[in-house]
Amino acid sequence: MSLPADLNCLQGGGAADREAALATLEKQLICPICLELFNKPVVILPCQHNLCRKCANELYQPSLFQARTTMLVSSGRFRCPSCRHEVVLDRHGVYGLQRNLLVENIIDIYKQEMKTELTCSDHEGEKVNIYCLTCQVPTCSLCKVFGAHQSCQVAPLTDIYLQQKDELSEQVSSLVAGNNKVQALIDELEETCRSIKVCVYVIIARKPRMSDKVLIMT
Repeated sequence: MSLPADLNCLQGGGAADREAALATLEKQLICPICLELFNKPVVILPCQHNLCRKCANELYQPSLFQARTTMLVSSGRFRCPSCRHEVVLDRHGVYGLQRNLLVENIIDIYKQEMKTELTCSDHEGEKVNIYCLTCQVPTCSLCKVFGAHQSCQVAPLTDIYLQQKDELSEQVSSLVAGNNKVQALIDELEETCRSIKVCVYVIIARKPRMSDKVLIMT
């Protein structure tokens, strides 16, 4: 994360630099599971990626071995949705993961900055409230009526945001479901491998005894 550089852009520079810095900062503060700004508390994974603790709690899957024993079900493992690194949880579950206080503080700064609504660069003081579907850029109502987007097809900015958010949520849900199936299959294969190893050890242990019986019979 280049968060310090983005924060410096918020403190200085023109409106265009500030808008670009906010957009870049927002991308780095989006949870890959819920696709919203990280909700406190934010936990940092061993791979250095971040998740809302609530999302991490919903994501992790206990292993088949744990499900078949009396071990605490709060322990388990899951894979980081950003890099696929396997995260192994102890008996404290996701509550054993370290909180990322730096990211939580940056979220507070970002929310404070966002209280100042973005305005159109072509029409001073005019709030950006529509999205140009033709040019695929946010703009203001005056740009549609008098400006560069008169002949373009537009829609309310909030509608486009919700639509794109729903589409991304469906894609993420599909990926998570596929990941869960793959992880369950991996767990089953690992359990099968352990069972095969046990059987091999038992056969090897019995083999000398079987040879002794043959010698006695002869």
